[in-house]
Amino acid sequence: MPRYCAFFASMNVGGNRLKMTDLRDALEREDLEDVETVVASGNVLFSFDDRPSDGLSEMLAFIVKDRFGFATFAAVRNADEVRAAFEDNPFHGEGEDKMVHTLFLDEPADPAKFKAMVEAYEGRGPERMAMGEGCIYVDYIESVGNSKLTGAFIERRLERQVTGRNMSSLRRIHEKMT
Repeated sequence: MPRYCAFFASMNVGGNRLKMTDLRDALEREDLEDVETVVASGNVLFSFDDRPSDGLSEMLAFIVKDRFGFATFAAVRNADEVRAAFEDNPFHGEGEDKMVHTLFLDEPADPAKFKAMVEAYEGRGPERMAMGEGCIYVDYIESVGNSKLTGAFIERRLERQVTGRNMSSLRRIHEKMT
């Protein structure tokens, strides 16, 4: 049975507090197997029937909304896609692992919108950005928390939902998946 990771957005930030044990229990009731959470920020490993991952994101977001009352987005990736999220990141190995992120998108970004976003951000901060397949790569360089390159800025410019993880987290999650 294939193993996946769901990277939930907006979980345990702001008012969207959720115990990972409660999330794990809810997902186990929905026929997900071998459910395991990694850190308290909405990373969930699970096994699921051999079918394409299309639709899993929507199903997981619905479960959270239905059971816990808040909207979220879940980027669902298999082990190869998680490995690619750090191996394909052009800033991986250059910047600090905690500053270099892969931001998963709900759908691939339009290259013209990505280019316009980069141009609109120019001069606001030192961050570097690159477009990937179903994701964007960011080296925050100085600080993630104080950066003006926020999730809201990216979502507004790309018209996509986004959730990101740093290189350390992605490697740790991949190790647990394999």
